[in-house]
Amino acid sequence: MNQQTPWALVTGASGELGQAIAACLAHAGVPLYLHYYQSEHKLNGLVQLCQQLGIPFVKVQADLRDPHQITVMFQQMAIAPLLIVNNASADHIGLFSDVSVAQFDELVAANVRSAFLVTQAALSAMLRERYGRIVNISSIWGMTGGSCEVLYSLTKGAVNTFTKALAKELAPNGITVNAVAPGAISGGMMERFSPDELEMIAEEIPANRLGQPAEVAAVVRFLLSREASYVTGQIISPNGGWYT
Repeated sequence: MNQQTPWALVTGASGELGQAIAACLAHAGVPLYLHYYQSEHKLNGLVQLCQQLGIPFVKVQADLRDPHQITVMFQQMAIAPLLIVNNASADHIGLFSDVSVAQFDELVAANVRSAFLVTQAALSAMLRERYGRIVNISSIWGMTGGSCEVLYSLTKGAVNTFTKALAKELAPNGITVNAVAPGAISGGMMERFSPDELEMIAEEIPANRLGQPAEVAAVVRFLLSREASYVTGQIISPNGGWYT
């Protein structure tokens, strides 16, 4: 493995957390594949940042629920990414008794199968180089479970188990696999709550506030670094002490 900075693929880079992760990596000098599905315009800020910093980047588009599109996406990458951030995700809120089979299949495809297939597509290059970093973005609900978010919690729990099992399999090859399971983070999924509800949530958190996407991104950046070579199979939850 040469010492040139490897490329990173950030899936869901058009989302708020994905943007924060990609921006953190850009500031660290990491060349980027910026994945999006439908919201290409939301990458404009990242594109400008990469241009200002002189960071190589390529925008890649795919519906990660479609295995064929994942294959095509990797075929379009001139340099194989050795750093993978499986960040793309979908949410579901509702009573367990109301979840349909179609909703179940949809969320499993978006949150579990996509991470599985993206990682599988990236793995051959990592094995060849005997080096790689895989970070799966999970959720605190994948660790504790969330009422009225049973389906979402189920998929994120699967991501956590996937992380632990794959880490053991790939460790002899110099490849680490970890997950970051954020707690209550400003923006994104938290935007569905009213200001009063957000204040009540913050009061439950020992840090007495919601987290920021940049704080999650900093954890991801460390796990992608060469210095994190002995950290694998871990589920790290930046959550302000909400759950320990």
